[in-house]
Amino acid sequence: MTVPSPLWPAPGSLNATLASDLPINVTNKTFCSTDWPVVIPNELFLTLGALSFLENLLVVAAIVKNRNLHSPMYYFICCLAVSDMLVSISNVVETFFMLLIDHGVLVVRSSTMQQMDNVMDMLICSSLMSSLSFLSIIAIDRYITIFYALRYHNIMTFQRAMMIIVAVWLVSSVSSAIFIAYDSTAVILCLVVFFLSMVILIMALYIHMFALARQHARRISSMQRKQSSPQFTSMKGAITLTILLGVFFVCWGPFFLHLILILTCPTHPTCTCYFSYFSLYLILVICNSVVDPIIYAFRSQELRRTLKEVVFCFW
Repeated sequence: MTVPSPLWPAPGSLNATLASDLPINVTNKTFCSTDWPVVIPNELFLTLGALSFLENLLVVAAIVKNRNLHSPMYYFICCLAVSDMLVSISNVVETFFMLLIDHGVLVVRSSTMQQMDNVMDMLICSSLMSSLSFLSIIAIDRYITIFYALRYHNIMTFQRAMMIIVAVWLVSSVSSAIFIAYDSTAVILCLVVFFLSMVILIMALYIHMFALARQHARRISSMQRKQSSPQFTSMKGAITLTILLGVFFVCWGPFFLHLILILTCPTHPTCTCYFSYFSLYLILVICNSVVDPIIYAFRSQELRRTLKEVVFCFW
């Protein structure tokens, strides 16, 4: 992708201009400790990407293997893991090629590098949109489970879950291809609006969800009865999603703030200082893909047990 913003430039790539092409003003020394973009070793990107890919591959394998996990919620979690794998694949492939080029092992033309970079950018853009979409869908799924527990299996059927999954991947793929083909400030604006829209939707669901759950807990406490197993399971799933969302916002937040600043103050000294740390924001994005599988395993005993079985099978 070209200026104003590649979405996923590997350090040293032809498109690593999101931070470098936005000049650091000389007066920026007041705000910034460095006049040059912070550079992260390619080996670190490669290591984190490979680790993330293996972790999420294990999650997908565990969900496929265990029939007890064949439910709409776990199908959506599986798709979320695939989205994280796309981040890993784009990072590992591009970083691997950059290492080969830096060491003189591989020589490619600029046009070929540009095409490869566009493919990697399309993967990361598709991953971003699908991740946000599936996080929103999981929130809606938990909402239905809590508020329409008796009708849940009629509302969220297997066929509807599959239709939702296909629709999300189709829209994400087509949208990312269009974004890469027509790179402009409008693309960044669309991504920011999409991000904020999904955040507002999820927060609205959660406020209603936990407010009513608190009321139910008080009623149950006053009646001196314990919460039933289905309700506990539903709330446990909602809490798991809360943790996933928190990690997502922490890891992706700096990246989206970067995009917002490109739209609002691309030449301001404070903003250009923030741009110089772009590589750190990319590391956080990859860390999100590394942490997510750990959250799945920590919050689900069934998934944790299946993951152990899958690991021992390969051992």
